[in-house]
Amino acid sequence: MQLGDYNELEVDREVDFGMYLRSDDGDMLIPRKYIPEGTRVGDVLRVFVYRDSEDRLIATTLNPLAKVGDFAALTVRDVTPLGAFLDWGLEKDLFLPYRNQRRSLRVGQRETVYVYLDDTSDRIVATAKWERQLPTDEPFRGRPGDEVQLFVADETDMGYKVIVNGTHQGLLYHNEVFKPLRLGDTPTGYVRQIREDGKLDISLQRAGYDEALAAADTLLDALQKAPDGRLPLGDKSEPDDIYRRLGMSKKVFKKALGTLYKRGEVQLFPEHTQLVRKG
Repeated sequence: MQLGDYNELEVDREVDFGMYLRSDDGDMLIPRKYIPEGTRVGDVLRVFVYRDSEDRLIATTLNPLAKVGDFAALTVRDVTPLGAFLDWGLEKDLFLPYRNQRRSLRVGQRETVYVYLDDTSDRIVATAKWERQLPTDEPFRGRPGDEVQLFVADETDMGYKVIVNGTHQGLLYHNEVFKPLRLGDTPTGYVRQIREDGKLDISLQRAGYDEALAAADTLLDALQKAPDGRLPLGDKSEPDDIYRRLGMSKKVFKKALGTLYKRGEVQLFPEHTQLVRKG
């Protein structure tokens, strides 16, 4: 049985307040409110196992926002001298001990944490010192230009700290970001550079020619869907308007315009772009 994770456990017996599930750590209760309708003795349930407020093992069919071994951005529900309590989607909040905090917290704030099983207490707890959970001696198995999955972990003066593919730390510079990001967002990104310290510089857009081709496809699709093939975006449009409609920076938009213009697929105007319909 894995504490802090999902397990498939057999229903052993039923009582007034729920059912007991059989596990190699002994029987554990699943309260009646979490039991799927029609469940009988002998059925196997997929449940998440954690400890209740009295430190008893308990099962639930609720899905927490994170399990042991996960990074997550969670909302602070309460702050005490001993630590903070985070909303992770279960009745009992997740404890973030004071020693595991990086800064002062307030109720309602979101904080990136790593969820782990404390060896001493055998309790599921969180740490906001998530960088320590990333390998420092394993080189990134990739190269510049690779597509990667990001987890937005923190914002700094330089940009956004991101966890790349769940294993390495990267940085999205502010001048590479053209849309609002919040902690816990998981956008797709692209490796710009692998630094000597093993950390990565990341962009939300493809580099160079690939970027222009991908943006041109996006722009062409938008033009084909626009009334009369006319899109109210042009060389004089504001960057925010371009991003809101197409999800790309003005610099990338101009590359896309150039690509389509060279193909003879668009006519360019200061305030709009017109699709050239062929045939």
